[in-house]
Amino acid sequence: MALHIPGLPPLSWAPLEGDAHLDDDGTLVLTAAAGVDWSNDPTGGPQQHQAAALGFQPTGDLTLSARVRVDAPRSTFDAGALCLWIDADHWAKLCFERSPQGDVMVVSVVTDGYSDDCNSVLVTGGEVYLRLSRVGEAWAFHSSVDGTRWDFVRVFRIGSPQVPTVGFLSQAPMGERCVARFDEIVYSEDRLADLRDGS
Repeated sequence: MALHIPGLPPLSWAPLEGDAHLDDDGTLVLTAAAGVDWSNDPTGGPQQHQAAALGFQPTGDLTLSARVRVDAPRSTFDAGALCLWIDADHWAKLCFERSPQGDVMVVSVVTDGYSDDCNSVLVTGGEVYLRLSRVGEAWAFHSSVDGTRWDFVRVFRIGSPQVPTVGFLSQAPMGERCVARFDEIVYSEDRLADLRDGS
């Protein structure tokens, strides 16, 4: 049965089907199976595309944001993420991820053939707000501690003319599973006016 989230276009899976449900309070819950991830290792290691994204295909400019939480206990690299997927060589994700040192942080990965993996801010609590935006041909990632003031993470382009699937992802590269929860989901087709003014 297809999931419907009020305010969002119809949702579908990419690149493969995963495990998702809506809690009674409307929280979207994605459960990643053991060992799944998206990764195009820039050092030449094997690619991995076994994580499942639940999303939709946009038609123009947009912003999509959500509060993201991940159930404990968390293994290294367990994450809930906002993402965009075109194909195995063209994708990006903005993650609330556990580091090898046991910290939780905002991590972004942009892949155009190989992955550009970049750590951002440490998160001191058990949740963070993430936002992705499409601005013409560019994409932008932001994070926030309160869902009001947004901190710039990065802006980039993906080198493919195809329309991506944009949505939600859970990954568990080294763990038995990862349960990621997304609520306070906000979607708009308005163009983000300024990438760096906190709005």
